[in-house]
Amino acid sequence: MTNLPAVERALRTAAPHDLLHRLRAALVEHFGARGVELLMADYGLTVLQPVTSLPHTATPLSVRTTPEGRAFGSQEPYGQYAVQDGAVDLHLPVTVRGDRLGILTVRLPEAACTPETVEQLRDVAELLGHEIVVAERDTDVYLQARRANRLTLAAEMQWQLLPARSCARPEFAIGAQLEPAYDIHGDNFDWSSTAETLTLTVTNGMGEGIDAALLTNLAVNALRNARRAGIDIADQAALADQAIYSRYQGREYVSTLLISLDVATGRGHVVDAGSPQLWRYRDRTVERVEFEAQFPLGMFEETPYVAQDFHALPGDRLVFVSDGVYATASAAGEAYSERALARAIQATGLLPAAAVPSGILQELAAYRDADADDDALVMCMDWFGRSAPA
Repeated sequence: MTNLPAVERALRTAAPHDLLHRLRAALVEHFGARGVELLMADYGLTVLQPVTSLPHTATPLSVRTTPEGRAFGSQEPYGQYAVQDGAVDLHLPVTVRGDRLGILTVRLPEAACTPETVEQLRDVAELLGHEIVVAERDTDVYLQARRANRLTLAAEMQWQLLPARSCARPEFAIGAQLEPAYDIHGDNFDWSSTAETLTLTVTNGMGEGIDAALLTNLAVNALRNARRAGIDIADQAALADQAIYSRYQGREYVSTLLISLDVATGRGHVVDAGSPQLWRYRDRTVERVEFEAQFPLGMFEETPYVAQDFHALPGDRLVFVSDGVYATASAAGEAYSERALARAIQATGLLPAAAVPSGILQELAAYRDADADDDALVMCMDWFGRSAPA
């Protein structure tokens, strides 16, 4: 008999800030757990932060060199023998629709660590992820636990504006990351899907600090407002352009790349309103996909925008980058996009979409000038397409 209903009840009835305490008690009672810990992935996706007495946490664990990090990267349960005899530490991904939140570690007696128990606890970890997402509306506990450092106010505004860092469904998988994670200014990404369509937006705002964050907030919310009214992407761009121009009168503007795809066919449209670039990895070949450039949003009054045709094929990997990536120069003055970006996209070819942005940004960090301080945004989408009904 499964113990999942009892654990689920404990989570459903827990106060938002008390999820871990209630879950720990339920797993001790119903699974014989000897210990339960929750680790949240930090904003830079470099460490896993234990949820303890906040705003402080225990020593963070690397996502690259620890068993917990192995489970986070592979998104598969991973067990290791604990220091104490007869116990296994089972590390379970806490993930919601492809958004990787962290790791749940459950210490079990070795005899209790059966395949059936592992599958049940995997379900528990997924359920915990859903409860954390809901709880974040009412508590800061889990957001605080993600912070390896203090966010600037501009970064706080930008992270609260984002949809997630990754998502997945049968037709596609998306991952995105911003750097410097704790001091971002104007770069942003957004996505939304229905049963029929997927809309992606990459934004590169002008300026620094609060001014850049305010400009990007206006742009993203104007685009969302138009999208939620059921308007096509060309008119979404036009309405956002009007909103930004009416506020800044052309003094500030936002470079944006919008793409809308039919989930069933992969066919869709693109509006290229500025500097973000799209690169495609198809059949082991990396190439930049160029569109007819149009004016950034808010540069001129009542700019008309025209959507261009686009077609994603099953197996395509689409990589979106801001100018803080492709225009970054090496010590010798060579722009990253000239050769290094294609190499980085190929080097991360075997990684899942959610892990690609961090991989490319790692390559970028080794390439760029140590004094570079521009925002860097990478978003990756793997397009699988929709299988024909049997």
